[in-house]
Amino acid sequence: MNDITKNSILPEVDNFKSGYVSIIGNPNVGKSTLLNSLMGMKLAIVTPKPQTTRNRITGILTTDNYQIIFIDTPGVLEPKYKLQERMVKTAFLATDDADLILYMLDATNVDTELEKRILVHLSESNAKTFLLINKIDLVDKRSLLPLIDMYKDKFDFEEIHPISALQGDGLSELIGLIVQYLPQGPIYYPPDQVSESNERFFVAEIIREKVFLRTKQEIPYASSVLIEQFKERDKGKTYIQATIFVERDSQKGILIGKRGRSIKTIGQDARREIEEFIGNPVYLDLRVAVKENWSDNERELKELGYF
Repeated sequence: MNDITKNSILPEVDNFKSGYVSIIGNPNVGKSTLLNSLMGMKLAIVTPKPQTTRNRITGILTTDNYQIIFIDTPGVLEPKYKLQERMVKTAFLATDDADLILYMLDATNVDTELEKRILVHLSESNAKTFLLINKIDLVDKRSLLPLIDMYKDKFDFEEIHPISALQGDGLSELIGLIVQYLPQGPIYYPPDQVSESNERFFVAEIIREKVFLRTKQEIPYASSVLIEQFKERDKGKTYIQATIFVERDSQKGILIGKRGRSIKTIGQDARREIEEFIGNPVYLDLRVAVKENWSDNERELKELGYF
């Protein structure tokens, strides 16, 4: 992939458009899938489980005529512990300075109770807002018009645009609409930079994704990943030491698995994707440790990078 942190001289371009576009919505509506599809590469991890995204993730899309800084956000929910409180705060903060907001809706599961909080927040924002009705490939197209009419009465959206983030339906048209609403502005980032986040962040996310995919019940939500070491060794091999933290000893045992099989599989899956991501051979040293109730402890959340 392109260097995500490369610095270079930013050229001056006349009639150039640029701006920040925040993606917000309930959990599991397809925000991360949309970011990845718009960028044409995987930046945000995606799993079938809700609440996979915990941090804001940027994707920087640059052409000769525009630069769009997309911001993927955690799903908005009713928080039950401090990590979820932080996730909701992160989602709303991402909309405060946005030039444009994309509010995503799952056409197969319209959650009107959770959306009330989002619509109230959007009504207090100065940014223009689109409604994106996602997963249209999974519903009868005749159901879309009543849904569009219902949301026209709920909020003054600039545009209501049906899409399938997974299949790519409506995404080229969406880019065109976004560019129409963007202000003229500078090139904020070098043209070859694709995110604000560094490699350590994405490597930790890849490992966390494999935990989500390979474990069940409470394990994914009780786990967090910290990159302890990330350095080049001889012959171009990258050494990465990462610790997966869980909240209880019983969770540690499940994550490691019988004779270490579970953690070995997670490590193998993660290493292959990390090697593809950074373009180097990787030696991945995975460890598991316990931080009791880290998800509801502000000090532990800070140490794990959530504050």
